[in-house]
Amino acid sequence: MVSKESRSKVRVNKHRRLRNRFAGTAERPRLAVFRSNNHMYAQIIDDTVGNTLVSASTLQKDVKAELEKTNDVAAAAHLGTVIAKKAMEKGIKTVVFDRGGFIYQGKIKALAEAAREAGLEF
Repeated sequence: MVSKESRSKVRVNKHRRLRNRFAGTAERPRLAVFRSNNHMYAQIIDDTVGNTLVSASTLQKDVKAELEKTNDVAAAAHLGTVIAKKAMEKGIKTVVFDRGGFIYQGKIKALAEAAREAGLEF
C-alpha cells in the first residue's frame, strides 16, 4: 500500500527548500507569510540578526475590526496592505517574499499583490 505524506509535512519540506535559496538581510528583509485555517500572519524579518522588524495578523484588533471573515481572500488582501503600510513607516521598501511553502495562489497571491500595490517592492 502506498502511503502519502501529510499536507503539512509536504509544506514544511517545501518551506525548508525555499529558505535554503534566500534569506532576509538588513537592506532587503524577508516577508514571511503563514496561513492557518482561521487566520493569516505576515512578518518582515531580518535573518542576519534574527529580528522581526514588522508584523501583522488577522488576530490584531484593528485589523480584525475591518474584516467580515479572517480566513478569506479579502482578509488576505487587507493584511497585505496593512503590512506594507507598517513597513513603509519603518522605512522598508524592498523585501524578499517567502510564501512559506504554500502554493502561490488564492490568499497568498492576494496578500502579495496587495502589498505590492501598497508600495512594497519584490
